[in-house]
Amino acid sequence: MKKASFVFSDGQLDYKFSDTHPFNQKRLVLTADLLKNIGALPDSAVVRSRMATDEELALIHDERYIEIVKKAGHGEIAPEAAENYGIGTEDTPIFEDMHEASAMLVGGTLTAVDEVMEGRARHALNLGGGLHHGFRGKASGFCVYNDSSVAIRYMQEKYGARVLYIDTDAHHGDGVQWSFYDDPDVCTVSIHETGRYLFPGTGAVTERGSGKGYGFSFNFPIDAFTEDDSFLEIYRTGVREIAEFFKPDVILTQNGADAHYFDPLTHLYSTMKTYREIPKLALELAEEFCGGRWIAVGGGGYDIWRVVPRAWSLIWLTMTGQPLPSGPLPKEWLEKYGPQSPVPLMPDWEDPDPLYEPIPRKAEITEKNRHMMDKALHLIRSEQQRRG
Repeated sequence: MKKASFVFSDGQLDYKFSDTHPFNQKRLVLTADLLKNIGALPDSAVVRSRMATDEELALIHDERYIEIVKKAGHGEIAPEAAENYGIGTEDTPIFEDMHEASAMLVGGTLTAVDEVMEGRARHALNLGGGLHHGFRGKASGFCVYNDSSVAIRYMQEKYGARVLYIDTDAHHGDGVQWSFYDDPDVCTVSIHETGRYLFPGTGAVTERGSGKGYGFSFNFPIDAFTEDDSFLEIYRTGVREIAEFFKPDVILTQNGADAHYFDPLTHLYSTMKTYREIPKLALELAEEFCGGRWIAVGGGGYDIWRVVPRAWSLIWLTMTGQPLPSGPLPKEWLEKYGPQSPVPLMPDWEDPDPLYEPIPRKAEITEKNRHMMDKALHLIRSEQQRRG
C-alpha cells in the first residue's frame, strides 16, 4: 500500500470561468511543479482523475439541475433561465463544457476516495476538489457541483462509512453542511471567518444539525483579523474533541488556503504557520481513529502565486511523511514563475516575521474566539460531564 496518492489530470484545468475570475486552477500546476522541483512528487504517486458519472452526481444533485448545467455549457439555455440555478451569475459564470469540467473535479475526489477505501493508499489528495458551496439544485460561490458532498454520500453507500468532514476554508462550508444536516453518520466541522462580513453569511454556532443529525454539525465562526495562534487553538482543541466524540471511519478535509493574510477575498490574518499545522492534526487523527484513512481536497485560495502552492505542498509532504521544508524555495521554480506573477513571489517556505503590523485587538479577538469555541463545544462537554 502506498502512503499517499496524488490525484490529478489536465482535465481539471478546464474548470475556468474566465481569465479574470478569482478562481484560477493554475494553482494546481504551480503546486505540482513546486513539489516536483523539490523531488517530492514522483510520477508513481500520481493517479489520473476520472469524470464522475451522472448517477454519481445524482447522489447529491438534482437530475434536472445536472441537465441544466449540461445545456448551459453547450449554449443551449437562456441566461435568465440559467440564473435560476445559480449559473450565469457574476460569481459562477457559464463557460464552455462546464458540466464536463465540473464532473472531472468531482471524479477526482471520488478517485481519491477509492484509492483510500480500497486500500491502495493510506491517504489521498485531490487539490482540484473542495467546491463546498454547491447545493442540490443550484450553483453557488464558484462551485457548480459539490464534490465533497458527492464523495461523502458515495462513501456511505459504497463503503458504509461514518465520515468526519473538516473544513478550514475561510468561507463557511455551507453546501456540505446542509447536505448532511439531519444525518447522524456524517459530522461536519467548519472553521471560517464569521459571516458578518463574508460570503456566504452562514455558519453560526447555533447551526447544530436537525432531527437525528442534531449535534453532528459544528461551526467555529472566528472573528475578522484572527491570527495564527487563535486559529490553531480553535482548530486543535475543537477538532480533536469532535473526533473523540464522533469516532469516524474516515476523515475528509477541505483545505482552502484563503485564511492567509495575503488572500484578497477574506479578512483573516493567518500565515504559513497555520498551514504547516493543519495537515499535521488531520494525519494524527486519521491514524488514531481511522486506520490512516484520510482524503484531502483543495478549496478556496485566491493568492495563487504567494500562498496556495506553499500551503498545499505542505499537505502532500505531511501525507507522505517527508520533512517540511524551510528556507528558500527552489530557484528553478522562482525563475520560472516569477515573470508570470503579478506580485513578487515569496522567496522562502516561511513568511517573514512579522508579515504585518501588530493587531491592536489581538487579546480581544482571542478571547472572543475562545468564548465562541466553548459555546460550539457545549453539547459535547455537557454529555461528557453527564457520563462522568
